[in-house]
Amino acid sequence: MRLLLPVLLIALPMAGFSATFGGPDAVDNQLEQDKKRHPVALKDRWAERGLSLGFDYSAVALWASDALPGADDNAASGMARFYGSWALVKRNSSNTGSLVWKLEHRHSYTDTSVKGFEFGVGGLGLVTPPFSDEKTRLTNLYWKQRLADGRATFVAGFLDATDYFDVYALASPWTGFMNFAFSTGTTTVALPGDATLGIAGATMLGENWFVIAGLTDMESDPTEPFKGFETFFSDNRYFSSLELGWTSDQEQIYLNNVHLTLWHADESDKQGTNEGRGINLSASTMLGAWLPFVRAGFSEDSGTLAETSVSVGTGYYGLAEGSTLGAAVNWAEVPGTDDQWTWELFFLFKALPYLELTPDIQFIQNPALNPGESSVIMYGLRGRIFY
Repeated sequence: MRLLLPVLLIALPMAGFSATFGGPDAVDNQLEQDKKRHPVALKDRWAERGLSLGFDYSAVALWASDALPGADDNAASGMARFYGSWALVKRNSSNTGSLVWKLEHRHSYTDTSVKGFEFGVGGLGLVTPPFSDEKTRLTNLYWKQRLADGRATFVAGFLDATDYFDVYALASPWTGFMNFAFSTGTTTVALPGDATLGIAGATMLGENWFVIAGLTDMESDPTEPFKGFETFFSDNRYFSSLELGWTSDQEQIYLNNVHLTLWHADESDKQGTNEGRGINLSASTMLGAWLPFVRAGFSEDSGTLAETSVSVGTGYYGLAEGSTLGAAVNWAEVPGTDDQWTWELFFLFKALPYLELTPDIQFIQNPALNPGESSVIMYGLRGRIFY
């Protein structure tokens, strides 16, 4: 697959994705969502000149009913983000070329960050992985080129693989489920860091079928991003993926979506994973206000959190203005112990036009790292202020 993907990215007749290419956290999609949720006249004037800017601050707090000896039973982390897109080529056409960026400061208010909290309570998993204690980091800096009247997109630079790999509408740790079991790869993928040098592209194959492919650096370090040029071209350790999918309409790409994704990851010292490969399956569709989904992942040899994992759930939109209700269950096969089950229920609502709050509860049955306990409960609250 490593040899196949660069050929695909160059040779495919790039006839795929408009601004909807990628998941809900891709910069252009995040900017569009922010605009709908909280219009700002000044930003509209900037947009007329091709410049779209966004800023937000998010925080997550967690508590647990129990924790391992010596581990914390609470955690809190925050993050400030400055992100934007500047259309520099063919601004008023369907074939725009844009410079896209996202700069972040990730920090923890407690000794244990939210990202690693589940390990401390005995569960084998991650909660809102971006909420760590990595401080200042460059997450995105890439060129985005739309082609074929907006039906194609090619990106190159510092990417977040979760923006284009195995995406669906409820995968965002800012607006969707908090447990990584219900996000990208369902804990079965040896992902690179989320600021990795690489390329990705997408194409529609007719009206409904699409292909997405990517090749990125497994040894990336978001706190020293420009070392990625050295590791990408010298270490030659890559994460590659190829996705074939079907959608009812290009503009609904991460709502009405069925896809099969193949991936391969080289051994990585930075990520602590072995060379491995896997398959992911995902299906979601809008049924009125409901968004039911089924997602599954299978991996081999890579040393991921789980080698087999299946998630089933649904979202419901509009219970209150701008709200999202989500409920799901995940089953993960864990070698050497009982299968771990994870349930999550969350409710995102707009407390103010520029403020979103999300109370959340998670129930873990047979926590893999704490076999002495039959279950543990985690309670959470997430907040996001955006401009």
